[in-house]
Parts: sequence; C-alpha cells; structure tokens
Amino acid sequence: MNAAVRVLVVDDDPLVRAGLAMVIGGSPDLTVVGEAGDGSEVAAAVDAYAPDVVLMDIRMPTLDGHAATEQLRARPDPPEVIVLTTFDADEHVLRALRAGASGFLLKHTPPAEILRAISRVAAGEAILSPTVTRQLIAHLSDTGAAARQRHATTALDQLSEREREVAIAVGRGKSNAEIAGELFMSVATVKAHISHILTKLDLNNRTQVALLAHDAGLTS
Repeated sequence: MNAAVRVLVVDDDPLVRAGLAMVIGGSPDLTVVGEAGDGSEVAAAVDAYAPDVVLMDIRMPTLDGHAATEQLRARPDPPEVIVLTTFDADEHVLRALRAGASGFLLKHTPPAEILRAISRVAAGEAILSPTVTRQLIAHLSDTGAAARQRHATTALDQLSEREREVAIAVGRGKSNAEIAGELFMSVATVKAHISHILTKLDLNNRTQVALLAHDAGLTS
C-alpha cells in the first residue's frame, strides 16, 4: 500500500487553510502534514514536515507565493508546488510558473479537482496545459518579452534537433501520446526526451518547457 501524499497548505487566511485541510483530509490518499500563514514560514515548514506537495497562496503580506516558490525550487530535492489564486489572469501566477511551480488552481476550484491535481503533481504529471498557460500569458503585459526571447532561443539551441521538436510540441499543448504519433516515436521515447530536456536546461517540469517554447516564439 502506497503512503499518502504529504501536503503543506500555505495561505494567510485561516478559513481558507481550514477549508483546504477539510477537503484534503477527506481523501484516503492525501494528508495535510502542516500549515503556514505566509511565504516567509514555508522554508521552516518544509524542513519540519517534509511535504510532497505545497499548496501555495500567491498573494501573502510578507513573502508572496512567487518568491516562496523560487526559494523552494532552489533547494535540493524540493517539493512540488501548486499555487492558489483568486484570479487566473495574475502576473504573480505566471512568475511562479516560471520559477518552477507545477501549475495553479483557482480558489473556487471544485474539491474533487483539487484532490486530483495534488495527486497528479505528486505523481510527476502536468496539471496545467500549455493552452491554459498561453491564455494566461495573453491576458498579461509582455514586459521583458525581447529579453525572454533571447534567453529562450539560446536555451533551446542546446537541444538536439529531436529534443527541440519535442519541446515545441510540448509548448503547443500536445500530450505524450500525441507527440509520439506526430513525431513517429514511442511514448517511452517521448518521456526520455522530455527528461533529457529538463536535465539539459535545468528545468523542473514540462510547464517550464512550454513557457520556454512560447518565449522563443515557436508555439504559434
């Protein structure tokens, strides 16, 4: 029997924390191991509770979710992060995704979807499609786009031709099965290419690959 996924809930609103803890506590496969009221408390809470997944409020008074995510993802063997937001068109969310968050959830997401998202992230799967990422980007200002395009182009130049094709397909929202069919390779080979891309480019997840392909202007 697999151990329950360990979840840390981070939100400055005690009622939100209590509600999430109640929702998560209703699943036999998940358990809330701790709570924190601000991003500044996250590092110590991770040390104390060793969560697999952190549910991270994006807007907090002392240290916001973006900054806290950056700090966590810089650690060795960090937990996965899902950011929580009230509004999907939020620049802080996009910054957290670039910093390595696995995805985001709206606070009014139905409980069953929250549980499914936590389980998927804990299993190393994507919960945020590149299509949703592009919709988020489209609602926000494109400050620094030229610099990001230069960085993304330089990064993608490190990939082999086949890895680059896979990265572009990820950026276009293709699943592993769709990429396999499109590029005439097995799903296992697609997964291996994605693993190599993450290692070569020092990225955490396929959402970051999608953002890089978008920044390079290769997903239109």
